[in-house]
Amino acid sequence: MAPVLIIEDDTDIAESLRYNLEREGLKTRVAETGEAGLAAALDAQNAPSLIILDLMLPGMSGMELCRRLRREPQTRRTPIIMLTARTGEADHVAGLDLGADDYITKPFSVRELMARVRAVLRRVDESTVARYEDSHLQIDFAEMRVTCDGQDVRLTRKEFALLSVLSKAAGRVATRQQLLDNVWGYQYFGDSRTLDVHIRRLRQKLGVCGDCIQTVVGVGYRFSGCPEKREQHSSANS
Repeated sequence: MAPVLIIEDDTDIAESLRYNLEREGLKTRVAETGEAGLAAALDAQNAPSLIILDLMLPGMSGMELCRRLRREPQTRRTPIIMLTARTGEADHVAGLDLGADDYITKPFSVRELMARVRAVLRRVDESTVARYEDSHLQIDFAEMRVTCDGQDVRLTRKEFALLSVLSKAAGRVATRQQLLDNVWGYQYFGDSRTLDVHIRRLRQKLGVCGDCIQTVVGVGYRFSGCPEKREQHSSANS
């Protein structure tokens, strides 16, 4: 199992992170400076599955380190969760623009951070799937292409992101909050009804494939694929 790399100069915080991650069954590695973190991240023999990066580091800053990591082919896609005491929106935006996958401010809840870690690692696992296909619906995640019964379906980026999150977790219920976090981001505080509007439009655009998305009342949505009963119904009527 690839380790989680903790780049944090505060030894108490680093130890707390290490302890809680290992309680979750994850291996860890700790670096106390930006330079040591860069070397550890680029260690081909022990490449990290995730990097938890403090922004206020001695020597190379966390921002500069994130910039360097996103330029290196080996770490270009390695997920990064940034930690910082800065709470300004500009700092959040700057970190995300540099390529961080998530951002959490100090002091933070360990339970919340662990939930963020699990969510990021889950997205990494699911993103390795190249495509979804059943007898009616085909989704090419790399090409962002969707077809239903051979007809192209034109989706907005948000609609495609929703369909991707749901289909990569086929059969599992995605809560409303999980969908908002994954598609709109953790910093989204808008009206949750926007999710229902996007789901409704997505179903409409999918046409006869729209029933692949089921509503789980009071919880969220589940992707079930296109039911075979449609084929049986068509045969019965022919």
